[in-house]
Amino acid sequence: MLVWLCYCLLGGVAGVLAGLLGVGGGLIIVPALVMLFAKQSFLTGQIQHLAVGTSLASIVFTSLSSMRAHHQRAGVDWDMVWRLSPAIVIGALSGAWVAAQVSTPCLQWVFVVFVYGVAAQMFLKAEVPQSQAQSRKGVLLTLLSALIGGVSSLVGVGGGSLLVPLLSWCNLPMRRAIGTSAAIGFFIATSGAGGSMMAGWGVAGLPKYSIGYVYWPAVAGIALLSTVTAPLGARLAHRVPVPMLKRGFAILLCVIGLKMITGLL
Repeated sequence: MLVWLCYCLLGGVAGVLAGLLGVGGGLIIVPALVMLFAKQSFLTGQIQHLAVGTSLASIVFTSLSSMRAHHQRAGVDWDMVWRLSPAIVIGALSGAWVAAQVSTPCLQWVFVVFVYGVAAQMFLKAEVPQSQAQSRKGVLLTLLSALIGGVSSLVGVGGGSLLVPLLSWCNLPMRRAIGTSAAIGFFIATSGAGGSMMAGWGVAGLPKYSIGYVYWPAVAGIALLSTVTAPLGARLAHRVPVPMLKRGFAILLCVIGLKMITGLL
């Protein structure tokens, strides 16, 4: 019961982040699930894979709630969503397959590197120069979308930390980029979670109530509160200074990364 309450609390935090920063919460969900799954004595070699797949499945519900909240505030560029989604889906399915082939320690190091990359981008306020309008339709945009889908699915995140800079490069204002990222995150999460279930199908030793590499009791607990708190985060995104919040989140990511490194060494 205590573990399930932890899942709910985790979902509450992830929901706020999803609405506020356009991320699906996976940067918090994955390391938290690694710790919780270890407490539940899941097989060590499966913990990171389960954390990634479960995170993606929970982000499906979080992104839906966040997307709806941003849409109500005209904060989603649907033309951009439909333009990027096909490449995003292909990349996410590929990333899920790659994740299943990688060992747990290797997958955890990939996640740590990703976390510090995102933290550096947020803390240093790194920005991508805006493009000319015609650049939106280029092959480069399609390739970048597929890459973002693949990386996001590989590490179990909704892709907002990569999508928001890309959408800003496509001349979307920051708040609209955040809302559009939340909508695209739904396609990343759905494809990645589906890929994780298929990749883990029939694997021996998975915990009860799992389908492939998705542990559904955790998904239920996270989704229960994240769908409630995501609209709160979306409201805050339109009222508070986002750069200040990003720096605070970057510091938190550095602490999380350090915690994971100490566990790997």
